[in-house]
Amino acid sequence: MRHSPTPPLACALTIAGSDSGGGAGIQADLKTFAAHGVHGLCAIAALTAQHTRGVVAVHVPPVSFLRAQIDACFDDFRIGAVKLGMLATAEVINVVADALEARPGVDVVVDPVMVATSGAKLLADDALGAMRARLLPLATVLTPNIPEAELLLGEPIADAAAAERALERLCATGPASVLLKGGHLDEGSVVVDRYRGTGGEARFAHARVPIEGHGTGCTLASAIAANLCLGIAPREACAAAADYVAAALHHGYRPGRGEVMVLGHMDALASARRPTASRP
Repeated sequence: MRHSPTPPLACALTIAGSDSGGGAGIQADLKTFAAHGVHGLCAIAALTAQHTRGVVAVHVPPVSFLRAQIDACFDDFRIGAVKLGMLATAEVINVVADALEARPGVDVVVDPVMVATSGAKLLADDALGAMRARLLPLATVLTPNIPEAELLLGEPIADAAAAERALERLCATGPASVLLKGGHLDEGSVVVDRYRGTGGEARFAHARVPIEGHGTGCTLASAIAANLCLGIAPREACAAAADYVAAALHHGYRPGRGEVMVLGHMDALASARRPTASRP
């Protein structure tokens, strides 16, 4: 008796850097995809030698091999969303943009990784312009933190009023939606993430926890991508992703000698809000 083939599972692709310490980058993305029930694919754009105390070294593989990874994933899998993380050079950014422009209609979440939590610089000087020109217009959702937004806009963001203005200016750079993360902004006992774009505006507030989380930005962007992959609209995808990160911080742990906390992915989704699909 022949069985009808099962429809391909929706997949999310992360194009980012590998974290040898297992807390951020590709490793955090794949954990997040798995926790959301989405099959995770990856194309490694950079390799880092790092641990919970910092980044020791960075290696960028040949861009021809990066393109081969991306093409291999698209050739075989039904990709519902792509998450972009650490893309260290203008050449890498251009190769990724070329590959995605050849496949329109796929949701893209751009996490403009520029500086590690430890302070290590992760973006070449000539790559900022390429990011602005090639990646921001492709973004379904752009997810900068405050320092990244300052670099993208070329102006300081010192308070809530400045963050509101920055959100508007970021939307004008090309992305369909922007989630401006508030972890680096002092707003008292809460962290406020500001959303504007598809579906309107929203503010997502969570209690500030007195810990240094590792991989929070990677996890937020990949959770958004996973939710988009599951048919959740962008604003609701961002809201659910912010809840997920807050829960993952609550379940965090310290696997190394450093002070940073690695997020607890597998326990987080049970306590985070799960939205239902809101678009075809």
